[in-house]
Amino acid sequence: MQQSIVLEKVHTMDSGRKEKDMATWNSRGLRGSTLEEFINLTNEKYAEHGLALIQKVPTPITPVRIDKESRHITLAYFDQKSTVDYIGAVQGIPVCFDAKECHTDTFPLQNIHPHQIHFMEQFEKQNGIAFLVIFYSHRNEFYYLRHRKLMEFWNRAKEGGRKSFRYEELEKEYFISSKGGILVPYLDVLQQDLEKRS
Repeated sequence: MQQSIVLEKVHTMDSGRKEKDMATWNSRGLRGSTLEEFINLTNEKYAEHGLALIQKVPTPITPVRIDKESRHITLAYFDQKSTVDYIGAVQGIPVCFDAKECHTDTFPLQNIHPHQIHFMEQFEKQNGIAFLVIFYSHRNEFYYLRHRKLMEFWNRAKEGGRKSFRYEELEKEYFISSKGGILVPYLDVLQQDLEKRS
């Protein structure tokens, strides 16, 4: 049985007797299809057809509480910061991307961490392709956010501008439409990204 993850804060005491927050997850059971499940199914289809080999990057955790009967981890904390959700190759081209969900027309940049931006920048410098797949759940729409466009929004925020970007600011040609039994066919828009770079 697959489990969905819910983040919560746990207060702990460090050696200086100060309280600090620690990121943890607590299993709440299966909650239906998620963005990650859609992307995993898409990646399986791509692999079956020999189009791409994309792997989910596991986030290292340390278990805190285990249900003795089911032997499932019910509470854990993250060991380290993760970089991106997915990494792999498309027809010999290295790709990495993160999957994000947004419930409104405004995407807060605080949902992307500086270490993720740094990793994607370094990945791009090695001639890889980095991007985000954003699911606008209230619209039931998937979007491919090119690295260059992400950096425009990121740098604008660093320079004192908006700390978010609006749906209206997105490049219309990078919306992802489901087709041919593939739930999130991001390779079509990745091809557009490649063509725009040439």
